[in-house]
Amino acid sequence: MKRFSALLFLGLVLSIPTYAQEKINWMTFDEASKATQESPKMILVDVYTDWCGWCKKMDKETFTDDKVIAYVNDNFYAVKLHAERDDQKFTFKGKEYSEASMAKTMRVTSYPNFVIMDATMENITQLPGYRQPAPFIEGLEGIVKRFTK
Repeated sequence: MKRFSALLFLGLVLSIPTYAQEKINWMTFDEASKATQESPKMILVDVYTDWCGWCKKMDKETFTDDKVIAYVNDNFYAVKLHAERDDQKFTFKGKEYSEASMAKTMRVTSYPNFVIMDATMENITQLPGYRQPAPFIEGLEGIVKRFTK
């Protein structure tokens, strides 16, 4: 019986993925700006709205995928930016913005849209539209390779 219990415990421990993280570490734009000054890293900005069905699908299916969570957390500061919210202000590069005005400044016109910024907080590209986990990671990997080597 002791041997069976030990084998069962070992099986349970080995079945837990070592890379598993619970969720993406979402930040505000202001938090990511401060974080990248302390420890430079690319920024992934998820520009969304409350009424966007594809945005909700990304949250439910893509952003809960273990591989997406691990890749995003390892390679980016992740930011949620509500494209229609004007109630909270933050300062970026000496100017005051709301989330809505920042989305306009980034020239986002469709949702979901993923703005990729380098560690100096300069926009380098956008990935518009819904993406399943594997294609989303592939798109991000291509950007990371292209802009960090």
